[in-house]
Amino acid sequence: MAGRNLLLVKTFLCGAAVGENKLVKMSANETVIEAVDGAAAIIGVSTHATTASGQRIEVQVMGIAIVKTGGTIAFGDYVTASTAGVAVVAAPGAGVNNDVAGINCSKTSASGDLIEVLLTQGRNQG
Repeated sequence: MAGRNLLLVKTFLCGAAVGENKLVKMSANETVIEAVDGAAAIIGVSTHATTASGQRIEVQVMGIAIVKTGGTIAFGDYVTASTAGVAVVAAPGAGVNNDVAGINCSKTSASGDLIEVLLTQGRNQG
């Protein structure tokens, strides 16, 4: 793995504890929390962990980010969020929208691995 490429990082306050290398989304009161599914816009990836609500967290919003996986993801797959901010393959059902974080730029991975994701936030439809 070559590592992350930080093109743009923004500091937010977190709305809850956030793990390192997790996909995050906007939450109430201009805070961020771990993304738990593909139903809300994923804004980026946490660059470090926090332990409580109200702490500052840096979120990588552009570039190639290091992300923890929650399942098998092949090279070139679009990724979205699953439970606790981990990346899984974006595979929405027919007619269903799925917010994505980006594209896996690493070899095929298993659950719990760290992968490189080219951040290309957007929405896919099945």
